[in-house]
Amino acid sequence: MPIRTVDFAKAAWLGFSLAALVFAAPAAGAEDWPDIREAKEIAEEGFVYGLPIVMNYGVMYEYAIDKTSSQYKAPFNHIKNDSQVYTYKDTAVVTPNSDTPYSMGWMDLRAEPIVISVPKVAKKRYYSVQLVDGNTFNYGYIGSRATGSKPGSYMVVGPSWQGEAPKGIDKVFRSSTDFSLAIFRTQLFDPADIDNVKKVQAGYKMQPLHSYLGTAAPPAAATVDFPKIDKDLMKTNFFEYLDFALQFAPPAENEKEIRAKLAKIGVGPDKTFDFHQLPLGHRIEIGLGMKQGAKKVANYLAKGAADINGWKLGSWFGDAAFYDGDWLKRAAGAKGGIYGNDAVEATYPLAHTDADGKPLDGSEANYTLTFAKGDLPPVNAFWSVTMYDGKTQLLIKNPIDRYLINSPMLPDLKKNEDGSLTIYIQNKSPGPEKESNWLPAPDGPIYMVMRLYWPKTEPPSILPVGNGSWKPPVIKKAAK
Repeated sequence: MPIRTVDFAKAAWLGFSLAALVFAAPAAGAEDWPDIREAKEIAEEGFVYGLPIVMNYGVMYEYAIDKTSSQYKAPFNHIKNDSQVYTYKDTAVVTPNSDTPYSMGWMDLRAEPIVISVPKVAKKRYYSVQLVDGNTFNYGYIGSRATGSKPGSYMVVGPSWQGEAPKGIDKVFRSSTDFSLAIFRTQLFDPADIDNVKKVQAGYKMQPLHSYLGTAAPPAAATVDFPKIDKDLMKTNFFEYLDFALQFAPPAENEKEIRAKLAKIGVGPDKTFDFHQLPLGHRIEIGLGMKQGAKKVANYLAKGAADINGWKLGSWFGDAAFYDGDWLKRAAGAKGGIYGNDAVEATYPLAHTDADGKPLDGSEANYTLTFAKGDLPPVNAFWSVTMYDGKTQLLIKNPIDRYLINSPMLPDLKKNEDGSLTIYIQNKSPGPEKESNWLPAPDGPIYMVMRLYWPKTEPPSILPVGNGSWKPPVIKKAAK
């Protein structure tokens, strides 16, 4: 599932306080400032365009810059391995993935490329390295689906890099921004498998090109004074952060129009800010534009997914070509869960309701999810169904420490006489005979996520998302 930090994923789209709103005045004279209506429209478009960029900066600041943050992982160009089974005690990220422990590495690509090396990984164990830039474009993949299970070294270059890859480099990936992120996911079969995962993680390496080649280091990139960001500052200084981030993101052709509009209100590289000179009327109109942009993003996310048997299916993530200038789709994806995978890498049906459209609630009912014989989720890697608290979207404490049911568990699951497989979704145990298939539910609202890693492309398939020949089964209400 996409990574969603509790603070930033929510703060970026919350309502803005018009009285507290701070906005940048243009460096040019007052006669160059657009009229109130145009300024409002620019703020609306700018918010939609900039939301993923600002959210990404917020996560990068916590993970790689602010060493005092509880979320801090590691400095730039280093990997941090999280080698533990996620439980209800892990609350920093909502809808945490309990199948594939994360390893993360933020990259500074300004001075030179970065080389990512991976070890040989057993074919039965799925792994992936997702490359995401500051525009939240998924610009490349390494791993089981994309490059296979063999060892290899891959070079990540920045937007201005020119040159040829040295010997030993299997592929070159180009980020559209100077700062970028590598997200490693390594399949965990069960809690007892964690030591094997650690061995795989120990083989992941990230190093500057000169270290890989054993040569002298090039001149260091200029020191950056990264502005502090938190959920409150994000709300009041949104365009300040966007302005800061854009200096590290050269515009593509389809970005030039929105960049030109933003420049009219003082946002963009080489602009000068004056936070106190903007007339109150402009502040209010800018604030209304941002509110309208936030509303657009929320509406698009709510209506942009297909409803199949009560499961919501959408495709929100991809590379620059996937979005093709559709900034609203990109913003909706970031709001729904920043850093989501391309659908061909992983597809995520989501469920809040039963077959009748009524909210799932473990305090009011028991439920069943039955896969017909021969109709399990069609994947090349693995599938899982994970349970979360419907309010917090966090894993829930339960008496058997089980947070999901997945395909590696199939040998231990009981099948029905007709060969079908039923998962029992309820707060209390269904009894000894059925407990092997029990997915413990909260005593209240339920939220479930089905994960299909490396979904098959030939029928039956969940792809294309929302129109595939395979459909998630209905969640049925059962007697309590």
